[in-house]
Amino acid sequence: MTIFSGIPFKIGQPKKQIVSKTVERDFEREYEKLQKLEDQTKKLHKDMKKSTEADIAMSKAAVKISADLLGNPLCEQDQAFLESMTALDTAMRRMDSFNQEKVNQIQKTVIDPLKKYSGVFPSLNMAVKRREQALQDYKRLQSKAEKYEEKEKTGPNMVKLHQAREELRPVREDFEAKNKQLLDEMPKFYQSRIDYFQPSFEALIRAQVVYFTEMHKIFSDLTEQIDQGALTDEQRERENEAKLAELRALSIVADD
Repeated sequence: MTIFSGIPFKIGQPKKQIVSKTVERDFEREYEKLQKLEDQTKKLHKDMKKSTEADIAMSKAAVKISADLLGNPLCEQDQAFLESMTALDTAMRRMDSFNQEKVNQIQKTVIDPLKKYSGVFPSLNMAVKRREQALQDYKRLQSKAEKYEEKEKTGPNMVKLHQAREELRPVREDFEAKNKQLLDEMPKFYQSRIDYFQPSFEALIRAQVVYFTEMHKIFSDLTEQIDQGALTDEQRERENEAKLAELRALSIVADD
């Protein structure tokens, strides 16, 4: 199945091959590359939007959790706990602020350019459809001219043959111009993707580097504020298990 097999044209096929198989293969190859590029660009745009939306949801959820912890009644009774939760809340709000900056930067340097790039493809696809329509008109008129060429060389038939050839000439020139333009420009369009997207992807990397550098600073500061006991994860786990065991020993939570 060719890329144009879905177009419902039914015309008489001329005996003369008006477009070589090599040219048609070259055309289809270049256009298929651009179709894949269009699909990949749309998918990347969609995935980048989902990624930034998830980033925003994550940082907002973290701020909500830290605010809820800060409002825990324990903070009213335990000064150390209050200080830890205050430090956590401050860190989460800083994280949210830097995350929003990162998302805004990605929106401007990656998502918006992807959307603009995707917006070029409808015009390209329309140019291909116009080329296909011109090809079908060319075939129809070429077939018509061939029929008169095969008829008896009478005066009326020669007049009709001349008229058919005159009708064919501008249509053939129109198709050849459209075909040449697309064959010249489709490879250039495909190659341009590198120069277009490279700055965007570099900006994406820079935004991520800046963000995670700041996150390292924020959480390093947070660790210094709340990890004064310098317990290891294993020690904290054993301590929690011991406290949980004490809770389970209470009569009010004992199994019946």
